Amino acid sequence: MNTTYPHPFSRPEFVSILITEGFIFLLFIALMIFVNWKIAVKAGYKGALSLLMLVPMVNLVVMLIFAFTDWPIERELRRARGEPVTPG
Repeated sequence: MNTTYPHPFSRPEFVSILITEGFIFLLFIALMIFVNWKIAVKAGYKGALSLLMLVPMVNLVVMLIFAFTDWPIERELRRARGEPVTPG
C-alpha cells in the first residue's frame, strides 16, 4: 500500500495563513520599533538606538542602559535647575 500525502505548502489555505501570520508579525515588529523609537527620543537619546532592540542580547543591554543610567533629558533638566550634573 503506497500512501502519499501532499506537501502542506501545496494547499492554498495553508499558504494564505502563512502570509497572514507573516504580515501580522511584520506589523508587530514595526510597532515595536516605533514605540521604542519614541521612548528613546523622549529620553533624549537618538531614535536609531531603538533599532538595537531587534538584536538578541543587545536589546537587554539597551534596556539596562535605559533603566539604570541618567537620561540626557534628566541631565539637561538638572542643568536648567542649577543642580550638580554628573558626567556621562
